[in-house]
Amino acid sequence: MKKTLLLSVVASGIIYAGGDIAPAQPVQPQAAPAACDFWGTIATRYDAIKDDASVNKWTDKDSAEVSALAMGVEKELGYGFGFGAELGAFYNLDGKFNKKSETAELSQAYITYKAGNTAIKAGRQALPQNLSPWAWSDRTAGVLDLAYNGIVVVNTDLPDTVLVGAWIASVAPNNTNVKIDTANGTDKGLYALAAEYKGIANTTIDATAYYVPKFLGTDDNAYSFWASVQTKVSNFDLGLQAAYVKADGLGDETYAVAGYVGTTYENLEAKLSVGYINDGDAYLNLTGAAQGVGSVSSSFWATFGDDTPSVAFGGEINGGKQTVAKLDLGYKLPYGKLLATVGYDNSTGSGRNFDNKIGAKVGYEFNVKGVDALVEYTYVKTNGVTSAGDRKVQRVRVQGVYKF
Repeated sequence: MKKTLLLSVVASGIIYAGGDIAPAQPVQPQAAPAACDFWGTIATRYDAIKDDASVNKWTDKDSAEVSALAMGVEKELGYGFGFGAELGAFYNLDGKFNKKSETAELSQAYITYKAGNTAIKAGRQALPQNLSPWAWSDRTAGVLDLAYNGIVVVNTDLPDTVLVGAWIASVAPNNTNVKIDTANGTDKGLYALAAEYKGIANTTIDATAYYVPKFLGTDDNAYSFWASVQTKVSNFDLGLQAAYVKADGLGDETYAVAGYVGTTYENLEAKLSVGYINDGDAYLNLTGAAQGVGSVSSSFWATFGDDTPSVAFGGEINGGKQTVAKLDLGYKLPYGKLLATVGYDNSTGSGRNFDNKIGAKVGYEFNVKGVDALVEYTYVKTNGVTSAGDRKVQRVRVQGVYKF
């Protein structure tokens, strides 16, 4: 099982796993190296997809089976230094279980250094969504979709505060290395500053700012600012979020606001998220299918997110003003949890690509002998500006993931 090593007292919650963040206590570097920390996942997943746009049957080309393996290691070398690496592999079949492809990749490879309350991580690495919402790392069947080549510095000297600075040279999907300013081929990269504050009871405040010179090979720069406040009042979870993206070479800026309210009553969990996106042309996410709602799902809370682009919506470049809403429900059972999600996206404006989208998911997650299993049905209907844009997509997913 994955343990928390000395080298990642700060980094494990921020620049490795992207999980909850707690300020670290000062720890002096030690000369004696610690034992290695090994971890991994084994997963298999089958998606049966019926897409009207492809005029396909349930087991045709859009359906697929994926088997995946991810293995990682972290080790302290002593005197504050350490290293980490992760390998990922996919074996893909089509809907009729014919071999499509197989891929192996070096998902992460980095070195770390820690002194006092400051940690530095350099190399190919995952970025966490909470402090890097415009460019972050997601996983498909346990394997990273995207990693980033760069340097991340984390400091926790201030009480209840985490400060992060980063320079990211390139995006690393699979074994490739894609410079952020692709056309120029230069190494300007992306610069980011982020902060998280937890000094108020039951409250988390996050803020992140990005700067990308020569964005996507143009002579223009790109900027993005994200901020959120999440708190708990009595039995209610509340959140407010704002996002802004300005990319000079891509037209108008994009801005968005969202909020949510959630609660729990006995075994029932409910969360309602609503949001608004203006008709800008800039990406809500830096990269990913459908401009941030595919393999890298959007960080915008009200998005009907998914790792299959055809069933994800809310946050893509649309050319129209979008009002989005999502209701998530969960009901705990003795051996698992029933899940349901309903999403809606209404688009207005002369440049819009669709009138509205409606989506729903119903699933059941459970654990069998240490395997996290999911059975899920998803339905998404698009009402186009004209009848030619109408589309209906259905998916049945069966997935199992074992972590070690």
